[in-house]
Formats: sequence, structure tokens, C-alpha cells
Amino acid sequence: MARKPGLPAPTPNSYALVTGASQGIGEAMARDLAVLGYNVILVARRREVLEEIAAQLESRHSVKTIAYPADLSDADDVDKLIEFMADKEISILINSAGIASFGAFMEQDWDYESKQFELNARSVHRLTRVALSQMLPRRSGAVCNVGSAAGNIPIPNNATYVFTKAGVNAFTEALHYELKGTGVTCTLLAPGPVREAVIAPEDQTIVDKVVPDFFWTTYQSCSAETLDAMAHNQRRVVPGPLSKAMNTLSQVLPTPLIAPLVGKFYSKMG
Repeated sequence: MARKPGLPAPTPNSYALVTGASQGIGEAMARDLAVLGYNVILVARRREVLEEIAAQLESRHSVKTIAYPADLSDADDVDKLIEFMADKEISILINSAGIASFGAFMEQDWDYESKQFELNARSVHRLTRVALSQMLPRRSGAVCNVGSAAGNIPIPNNATYVFTKAGVNAFTEALHYELKGTGVTCTLLAPGPVREAVIAPEDQTIVDKVVPDFFWTTYQSCSAETLDAMAHNQRRVVPGPLSKAMNTLSQVLPTPLIAPLVGKFYSKMG
């Protein structure tokens, strides 16, 4: 895989920091960045999984890797990660960590809803600022925040998630325009449904069972399309043809029509 010319060039002492790197989009992007020659800092909760991925990337691609276990829904863990970042050269930041809940807002577990806000929104806000404080003086760097196509519309039975993702969407796109001419880029990844290419029936979640197969985009194709978008300093990338169609429809259909329809579908996942 050739390096994307619009991304900062990998150097012996710089790192791409990826949150949510133990699975899903984050893991796929960390693996692709290592293929491109970037040293990577892998951030997620599960130490054993991170260390296994880190060992694989070092042996296969001769890059430096750091497994950094942290729960980014915990403000103290975010504080510690920020301290850790202070003496590292972060050339790329991928904010991929996130969780979701489904069902009526007032019926959700409040601790989980609070953690969802802290992880999906506040940690993204804080880590983006820290990375930019390094990148702007160097006039080089790239940030990608993972929002969601779900952040485009109000979705009943998904209220906290769309609250956080609508914020990430708007925040990231605002920064995209603010950063023009600085040498630093900011790209929003706003995917629809994303998962592994093949999932055994016994491993399928309720979301896997409710959402038809043709709606899904794979983590691997999502990563490839996102890195290409970052290389070309795109404002927003929506991977997969169906997700692109859904993104367009969400912008043209009236909210009173689309919100109840999507909300009814999401209620099945509660």
C-alpha cells in the first residue's frame, strides 16, 4: 500500500494515535496506518488485545507501536493520556472510540448514558485540542473524528448517541474550515452501519440481526476510503454507496417524515 501523499509523512519519532484501536474502525485504521509506515499508539480499554495487535504490527511492518490501555469515558484516564501525549510527536489523530444505546431515553441506564457522552463527545473534544496544539506550530498534521450518519437527523430511541454524534459532526466540519491554510487537516468520518465482512450467526448482536446485510460497510473498506479522504483533505467521508444514499436522503427529506420512521426502526434495537 503506497503512502497517501496528502497525509503527513511518517518519521522515526512521530506517531499516529488511534482510539478505539482494539476493534472495528479503529483497529482497521491502525493496521492500515502501520502498513503505510506510521508508528502507532493504540488506545482502548483491553490491554491484552492492544498488546497482541501491537506485536503483530511491529513484526509485520517494522513500525514502533505503543499499547496504551485507557477508558476514555473516565476523565482521569483522559487526563493521563493527555500527559502521555505531551512528549510524543502526534502527527495523526484518529478519534474512533465510541459506544451507543438504543431505546427510550428515560429508560436507559444513566451511568451508561453519562459514559456515552464522556466517551463520544468530551474525550473527542479534549484530545482534538491537545493534538492541534502540537500540529499547528509544526504546520503539519491530520485529525479524523468518527461521527456518524446518525448525527444528521434526530432519531427517537437513539437520543444520547445522536446528541454526541451530531456534536462531533458539526465540531469536526467547523474545524475543517478553520484549519484551511494551516497545513493541518480535519476530516469527519460519518459512517452508516459498519461491521466485519462475515459474522458467524452465534456472534451476531441484535443490531446485526435487525439491520439487513446490504446496509453494512466493512471496517476494512471504511478505513481505506477514510484514509484516502484524509489524504485529499476532504471535509466529510461517508463510506459505502448505501450510506452515501442515506446521507443524501437525510439532508433532503423533511425531519417530521424521516425521524419517526427511523425512530421506529431503532426502537426494535432497544
